[in-house]
Amino acid sequence: MHSARYVRSMSATGAVVALAAGMLVTLAPSAHAAAGATLPFTSVEAESASTTGTKTGPDYAQGTLASEASGRQAVRLTSGQRVEFSVPRASNAVNISYSVPDGQSGSLNVYVNGTRLAKTLPVTSKYSYVDTPWITGSKTHHFFDDTRLLLGSNVQAGDKIAFESTGTQVTVDVADFEQVAPAASQPAGSVSVVSKGADPTGTGDSTQAFRDAIAAAQGGTVWIPPGDYRITSSLSGVQNVTLQGAGSWHSVVRTSRFIDQSSSSGGVHLKDFAVIGEVTERVDSSPDNFVNGSLGPGSSVSGMWLQHLKVGLWLTGNNDNLVVENNRILDTTADGLNLNGSAKGVHVRNNFLRNQGDDALAMWSLNSPDTNSSFENNTISQPNLANGIAIYGGTDIAVRNNFISDTNALGSGIAISNQKFLDPFSPLSGTITVDGNTLVRTGAMNPNWQHPMGALRVDSYDSAINATVDITNTTITDSPYSAFEFVSGGGHGYPVSHVNVTGATVKNTGTVVVQAEAQGAATFRDVNATGVGAAGIYNCPYPANSGGFALTDGGGNSGWSSTWSDCSNWPQPGQSNPDPDPNRNLTKNRPATATGSQDVYTPGKAVDGDANSYWESANNAFPQSWTVDLGSSYAVRRLVLKLPPSSAWSARTQTITVLGSTDGSNYSAVAGSQGYRFDPATGNSATVSLPSGTSLRYLRLTVNANTGWPAGQLSEVEAYLTS
Repeated sequence: MHSARYVRSMSATGAVVALAAGMLVTLAPSAHAAAGATLPFTSVEAESASTTGTKTGPDYAQGTLASEASGRQAVRLTSGQRVEFSVPRASNAVNISYSVPDGQSGSLNVYVNGTRLAKTLPVTSKYSYVDTPWITGSKTHHFFDDTRLLLGSNVQAGDKIAFESTGTQVTVDVADFEQVAPAASQPAGSVSVVSKGADPTGTGDSTQAFRDAIAAAQGGTVWIPPGDYRITSSLSGVQNVTLQGAGSWHSVVRTSRFIDQSSSSGGVHLKDFAVIGEVTERVDSSPDNFVNGSLGPGSSVSGMWLQHLKVGLWLTGNNDNLVVENNRILDTTADGLNLNGSAKGVHVRNNFLRNQGDDALAMWSLNSPDTNSSFENNTISQPNLANGIAIYGGTDIAVRNNFISDTNALGSGIAISNQKFLDPFSPLSGTITVDGNTLVRTGAMNPNWQHPMGALRVDSYDSAINATVDITNTTITDSPYSAFEFVSGGGHGYPVSHVNVTGATVKNTGTVVVQAEAQGAATFRDVNATGVGAAGIYNCPYPANSGGFALTDGGGNSGWSSTWSDCSNWPQPGQSNPDPDPNRNLTKNRPATATGSQDVYTPGKAVDGDANSYWESANNAFPQSWTVDLGSSYAVRRLVLKLPPSSAWSARTQTITVLGSTDGSNYSAVAGSQGYRFDPATGNSATVSLPSGTSLRYLRLTVNANTGWPAGQLSEVEAYLTS
C-alpha cells in the first residue's frame, strides 16, 4: 500500500485550529451539476438540522473530530439528545455518518414524524480510530463510520426523522436519504449461490458455494439472492463470469477479502451487491480488499456497496478497459481505489467515496505507466489522511468533473505528482487533463512540512514534471489555505513546467491563490478570485535558491495580483501582507536566474545569505546578466554587492549596469554602466545607490567586464529600502 509520506521541512511553523464561520459554506454535491456523481440519495448535514445536542466545529486541525467531519462541523449527542432532519426527498432508507468514543458501542433510536420505530441503528467504534505510525506525520485518524437502515415504510419530502442517543455519546455528521428499489429478480439462466449450498442467513460458511457457482456459470451469471452470506477465504480464478446481486441493500457478502488473484483472462462483471468487511486496522501487507489484483481485460464493477475494507479495489496486472461505475466505497482504512500500474483505458466514473484512510482514488504507475485512463464525475468526501484524487505518474491521464470536499492532514483535493514511492516508476508524460473539477474545503496543513498543501497540487516530488498539465474550468471554494500549489515536495527542487491553468473560480481562500514553491513555470488565463485571505501569490522556492517559478499572465485574471512579501514566514489564514522591514534584505532566498552559470556556481548562490558561496557566469562570454524576483514591487534605494571575503580573492573591478522591471519583461536602466571595485582588504563589497522614485520587482545586474576573471561573479546581492 503506498501511503502519503512527506519528508519536507520548512522554517515557518503554525497550525490552524479554527477558521471563521464565513469560510464554512457547506455545498452539497447536487449544487454542482457539472461536477460529481449522480447519486441515488440526498445528503443533509447534521449541523443544518434541529437538535438538542451540541454543534461541534468548525476545525481544521489534524486529529480532531470536527476536522474530519463533512463541512468540518457535526452534532454531538449525549444520552437522550436528538438531531432531527427534515427529509429532502421521498425515502425508505437512511445511512448515517457518525462517530462514537474509542472503545464504545451503542445504538440510535429512530423516530419518524415523532413515532419511534422498533428498529434501531447500531453504532460502534470498532472500525474507527486507526493508527499508522509508519506514515510520517500521521496521527490517530478515521474517526467516523457509516450505519444504514431500511425504514420499513416510505417517508415523504418534508417529513421529520430524528435520531436519539440511547446512552453512548454519538456525534452525527451527515444523513443520506434514499429510495431503495425492491430486490431484483433472478436473471434467467443464472446459477444461484443458494443452489450450491450458500447460507443466506450468514450462519454457515458460503465460500465453497460461491466457488462452485462460479465454476458452473462460466460464460454466464452467478446469482446472489437477497440475504447475508459469510465467506471465510478469498475467491480466485474468477474469469468470464458475472456475479450479480438483488441490489446493494439486499444482497450482502460478509468478507474482508472477496477476490484475490494476480491474473485473469477477463470478462468479469461484479454488480449490485454489497461486500462489507471486518477490517479494523490497516495492515499494508494483507490483501484485505474487495478486489486485490486483476479482474482481467474488459471487466466491470457497478452498483456495489463496499465498506469496512482496507481498500475497495487494489488493481494490479492486466485490467485493460475496466469500467468502475455507480458504486459506493465507504470507511476503508486505506485507498478507495488504486490503479497500481499497467492500467490501460480504465474509466472510474460516477462513484461515491467517503471516509478513506488514504487517497480516495489513485493511479500509481508502478512497474509500467497507467495510460489513457480517467477518473470522471466522482463525488469524494472526507479522505482523512491523504488526497481526494492522486495521480502518481502515468501517460495521458484525465481527471474530469469530480466533486471533492474536506481533505485532511496529508492531502490536497487533487494531486498531480511524480512521487514514486517505489521503483520502477513511470513519471508523468503526455498530457494530463484536469478539467471541470469542484474542490470544497480541500488542502491541509502538512504535519511534516508544518506548511500547508493547496487544494490542487502539482508536485515534482521525485523528478521533474515534463508532461503537459492542463488545468481547466476549476472551482475552488473555502480552501483553508491556498488554491493552486506548485511544489517539489521531496525537497529536491525539481522543476514543475508545462502547466496551463485556464478558467478557474476561486472563492474564500484562507491564504493565497497561487502557492509557488518550485522552479518552473505556469500560464494563467481567466482565473478569477474573491475573498483572498492574505495575498494573491506566495512565490518562494523550496529549497531556497533552487530556482524561480514564472507566472505568466495569459489575460482575463482578476483578484489575485498581490504577492506575499515575506518568504521567511508562511501567511496565516486572514493575515494581511506585512509591511516590509526597511532594514530587511529584499533579495534573500528569492528566486534568481542568470543568462549562464559555471558548474556549481548557480544564480541562487548570490541570494543564499552566505558570502562564501557565489554565482559565476559562463566564462569568456560578456555581457552576462543575473536577475532576482523580489516578489512585489519595492522602492529600492540601495544595493550591496559582495564577493567572498577570503583574502584568496584578489582585488578586481567589475563593470555593471543595474536594470529594473515591474513585470519581468520590460527592463530599463536604473543605474548606468559603472566600474565597481571589490577589494578583500575592505570587505570585498561595493554599494550602489539608486535614485529616489525607483520602483522594481525584478532586479537585473548586467556584468560587462571583470578585471579579475573572464566572467561575472557575485557572492551576495542585497537590496534595501533605505538609502
